[in-house]
Amino acid sequence: MILSSASPAGLALSVAAAAAYAVPAAGSARLSDTAAKRVLVAAWFLHAAALAWSLLGDTPRFGFAPALSVTAWLVLTVYTVERQLFPQLQARLALAGLGAAAVLLALAFPGTPLHVSTSPWLPLHWALGIASYGLFAAAVVHAWLMQRVERTIRHAAEPQAGLPLLTLERLTFRFATAGFVLLSATLLAGVFFSEVLYGRAWRWDHKTVFSVLSWIAFALLLLGRARFGLRGKRAVQAIYVGSLLLLLAYVGSRFVLEVVLRRAA
Repeated sequence: MILSSASPAGLALSVAAAAAYAVPAAGSARLSDTAAKRVLVAAWFLHAAALAWSLLGDTPRFGFAPALSVTAWLVLTVYTVERQLFPQLQARLALAGLGAAAVLLALAFPGTPLHVSTSPWLPLHWALGIASYGLFAAAVVHAWLMQRVERTIRHAAEPQAGLPLLTLERLTFRFATAGFVLLSATLLAGVFFSEVLYGRAWRWDHKTVFSVLSWIAFALLLLGRARFGLRGKRAVQAIYVGSLLLLLAYVGSRFVLEVVLRRAA
């Protein structure tokens, strides 16, 4: 499946990116902080090149695995920026493993060939949707870090995330809020431009249903935060549920089409 669909350039970029991610993931204990940072930045650039080739190369493709790969790359972008603001943030090992897995998954399942769009709105619609995936994924990572810090506090141990719990909480909700704004814009684009984008009126398919359910979950989360001070375990669970619903919307539906049914959307 990999060799039959990937071009030599795309294969080389993907393997190089995965290998670069594997260095800090597998050898974090033996690398200095500076060396691990440089390798991760190199992996980030190689990952970006692999994504660009898959979307702009000889045969542009997209599907559930490339969507996850873009999401992972966006999360790593957020982490890279955050490390400049919060040098004590510690999530390099987990994110390097996430990046390697995402690159290899996209290499194994490159998706279906992209057709030339007849509408200028399609790239905007995709960009909004993928950006919301990235922001919600960043919120999930920070929610996971919150749980790690809470567990270490309960056991009177040194927090492993490197950031105070309240700082992680603020960052988590900022990412969730930004993702909610972009998800709202994505749904509005679907309502107003579905006829232009896809040649059909708005319809309640699986992707739409899960997207709307995710929007409702995050709307309730943010409303509960603003009105009732929702936080802690319930807030984290709401973030996980909303993100899972959104994951099922595009990635889940495309996985069924590409892998289970083995046909294009």
